[in-house]
Amino acid sequence: MTTALDGLRAGLLGIEDLSRTEIEAILRRAKEFQQQQAPGKKSDALRGHMVVLLFFESSTRTRTSFEIAAKRLGADSVSISVAASSVSKGESLVDTLNTLAAMRPDAIVMRHAASGAPHFLARHLPIPIINAGDGTHEHPTQALLDAMTILDHRTSLEGLKVAIIGDIAHSRVARSNVHLLAKFGAEVVLCGPPTLLPTELGLLAKGVKLTYRMDEAIRDADVIMMLRVQLERQFETTFPAGEYFGFYGLRQEHVALAKPDVIVMHPGPINRGRELSSEVADSQQSVILNQVENGVFVRMAVLERVFS
Repeated sequence: MTTALDGLRAGLLGIEDLSRTEIEAILRRAKEFQQQQAPGKKSDALRGHMVVLLFFESSTRTRTSFEIAAKRLGADSVSISVAASSVSKGESLVDTLNTLAAMRPDAIVMRHAASGAPHFLARHLPIPIINAGDGTHEHPTQALLDAMTILDHRTSLEGLKVAIIGDIAHSRVARSNVHLLAKFGAEVVLCGPPTLLPTELGLLAKGVKLTYRMDEAIRDADVIMMLRVQLERQFETTFPAGEYFGFYGLRQEHVALAKPDVIVMHPGPINRGRELSSEVADSQQSVILNQVENGVFVRMAVLERVFS
């Protein structure tokens, strides 16, 4: 059986097909990188390798952390945005990737608005593809860095109550996190307005609960994971923008319902005053910047594993 992390050809396409053992191996290596970190320190582990960063959607955290991860491992990287590529001139996705493949990079890190785009390319190109987010499907390295961040503050994922709140319908982050957390025995509660919380998402994995009430989702939670409202993926207004914060914006009174040592997460970018208040974003419970930092370590571990 071919898994999502099977040799050089497949790369990393998603969390759903990874085993718990594979996830644990990546997280262990990421933790080693975290503990070994030193300003300006670089490795020669991937010296001579070339990584192409191909982003069809805007990105700051993911693209930059992949670039930093590649450089810290000694690899060369080339970053290509759609606006600067021949796609803007009408070139097809397959032709663009075939052109890049002809230049013989060792791996392609790809973000695309179409769900399944990295999987399609992985079937047609003899180059490992690393999924940096595909449509509303998955964002595997985000789920890995989220798990690493939780484990910085907890000894295990097992038995934790994790509330994921916001625009669930359009969130690849939510889907990848559900798949990962379920493999480790965490209780996941998905919460959002009815228009942004499709009932079929409760079938993604065992132990997933759905609710439209924030107080129910947050009560006794170990982790609160807020999501960005993805207006760019909504073809019509699914919830009045002015009312969203009043019903689903995280405020300090909500945090008080969770466990005393709760941590608050957000994949970014944060929309203060819509998804959470500045008071919460800047509080001691917030580990949002910790997530950003761990993104580099996780992506180092993924790149190293793909090439090993």
